[in-house]
Amino acid sequence: MITEFDPRANYEKTKKETGYVCRQEATQQTYDAIGFMSGLEVHQQLLTEKKLFCNCPAGKFHKSDNYDAEVVRHMRPTLSELGGYDGTALMEFRTRKEIIYRLKNETTCTYEVDDTPPFPINRDALNIAIKISLLSKLNIVGEVHITRKQYLDGSIPTGFQRTAIIGVEGEIPLKNKKVRLIQLSIEEDSCREISDIGHTRIYKTDRLGMPLIETVTYPDMVNPDEVKEACEYIRFLNRSTGLVRTGIGAGREDVNVSCKGGTRIEIKGVAHTKWIPELTHVECFRQWALLKVRDKLKKLYPSVSEWSMNHEYLDFDMFDITYEPLKIARDLGHKLIAVNLPGFRSILSHFTQPTKMFANEIAERLKVIACLEHPNMLHTEQFEGVITSVDLEIIAPMLGASDNDAQIILWGPAEDMKTAIETIEERCRMAFEGIPGETRKSFEDGSTIFERVLPGADRMYPDTDSAPIPLTDEEIKILGQDLPNDLIERYQQLKKWGVAESTYTYIFKNNLYPVIESISKNTGIDPKWIGNMIGHKLKWVEGHFEKGSEFNNKVLENMLDYLQKHNYDLRLAFRMLPIVYQYPKMDLDSVLTSLRFKQIKTDEIIEKIHFLDEKFNTVAITNRPKNRVNWIMGQLHGLARGNMSLTELHAIVNQKISHE
Repeated sequence: MITEFDPRANYEKTKKETGYVCRQEATQQTYDAIGFMSGLEVHQQLLTEKKLFCNCPAGKFHKSDNYDAEVVRHMRPTLSELGGYDGTALMEFRTRKEIIYRLKNETTCTYEVDDTPPFPINRDALNIAIKISLLSKLNIVGEVHITRKQYLDGSIPTGFQRTAIIGVEGEIPLKNKKVRLIQLSIEEDSCREISDIGHTRIYKTDRLGMPLIETVTYPDMVNPDEVKEACEYIRFLNRSTGLVRTGIGAGREDVNVSCKGGTRIEIKGVAHTKWIPELTHVECFRQWALLKVRDKLKKLYPSVSEWSMNHEYLDFDMFDITYEPLKIARDLGHKLIAVNLPGFRSILSHFTQPTKMFANEIAERLKVIACLEHPNMLHTEQFEGVITSVDLEIIAPMLGASDNDAQIILWGPAEDMKTAIETIEERCRMAFEGIPGETRKSFEDGSTIFERVLPGADRMYPDTDSAPIPLTDEEIKILGQDLPNDLIERYQQLKKWGVAESTYTYIFKNNLYPVIESISKNTGIDPKWIGNMIGHKLKWVEGHFEKGSEFNNKVLENMLDYLQKHNYDLRLAFRMLPIVYQYPKMDLDSVLTSLRFKQIKTDEIIEKIHFLDEKFNTVAITNRPKNRVNWIMGQLHGLARGNMSLTELHAIVNQKISHE
């Protein structure tokens, strides 16, 4: 007889045992206690016309679902020269995935399906990579050696990516420390995934082969905010050259995280730097929670060899099925299996992440490896209570279960059940070791899910189709001549100008520092005013209006130059900008006409103060000087706006009122 058990209470209890706190409440002491450690791999597409090893156009994306051809492939593992198999290759083989590539003739050629040898490397891309390496204080290699890096998830049709190290051992400065860089590499981008359902994964190939750089740091970051700061510095530094692509998908980062006693977990393809603090915080505590699971299991079974699970096939007719996914499985003729996990009672509901428990670790692997779509299992520690005590009274005796055991019910096509059972057993055995090495997919709320087994260390080997490329000191010297000033220097200059710090992220993200510098130099306008206008007003306009195709930084400069030459108050730009942003070819006189703006001389505005001062006596409820000034300013606001500084007008009104 299985005794009563409260999984929700166990989840909260184990969450407390783990010491989990939300990120907002965590301190450096919190992260030191669990041994937070993190490093980055920051990827950035380069702004070139062609791809890295062929003549196909780069940056031409297909938004429609139309395609000219499909290539279908199946991955299978092969023995390495050392006589072993890569763990990722074995995992992908077990999934029995059919990989489909949708091709457009316009952006794909035979090179990308390994039917043609590579063309010589794109020298524009190589030169950009060298420039960014120099900017990152990296030591440039004397000879570029192109290698093949295995890519076994199907995202590259050849099964490998051509890549080359350009610079090694550099550093970037953060506010309170320096972060060491391992290397910067140039490589081909992978395909864009369209869908991954069941045993079929579909990719588009328009992004495939585009030049990409990867900047890799040492695991020098000791808290989530440092990881975000380092990532932003690298991305902003790349953008400061004006030689990289921007927009959705142009920059992506993989974040490596570990805790004390843990292992490196790679969170793949983080699209937004703002996600990083929550992702790294949650992942470090997930690993800490898994170590607590290991300790509990070790007390019951000192050696994993002493543990074994068992399973039995069930008949759908044995139960009164009300759970809709089980009804669907029954109607599809799927198999139903019960699995007994000795000693796992309270483990399945053990906290791992906010809203997730250890059972999710199993369900995620069933989705990826056995290709069983969610929901794919039920277990005895579910909060929903789908498995009733009546069901347990039927299942437990069949499995020979005891009070200390947990049970899982899973279902799916008969051909996937063997892999599914193996996957459950494999993940449970891993729990005895602690934290399995894996890559995980990120979500905006900070949670992650299993994506694939972490690739082995021996995944790179020389590309015999590509000759080494020597780099002379003279070439490197020439490429280093026109580099932008360092990002930290730009940061310090913005502070010196007095530009609001709240604008810095927007300015660096969009590489607008040179724009501020250029407009100030050409117009004589205070760079502080320009920086604040761009960082606040332009940012607001960008978020609320659709950008006209002709709008660029020169349009912005022309508008400010126009205001200055006509002796208009520069703050008139705040009213003009939404129109200019949407209709950049519109004549600036017409923009002012559409705003119903009328030019009035400063003297004419000031002359009205005396009249309004007298009029206030007839309308005022109270005669306090402050109310008088505010009322007069309200009457003159519409006339003054764009014709003179409101701050200056306020001072004049104050002065005149105090003398009358």
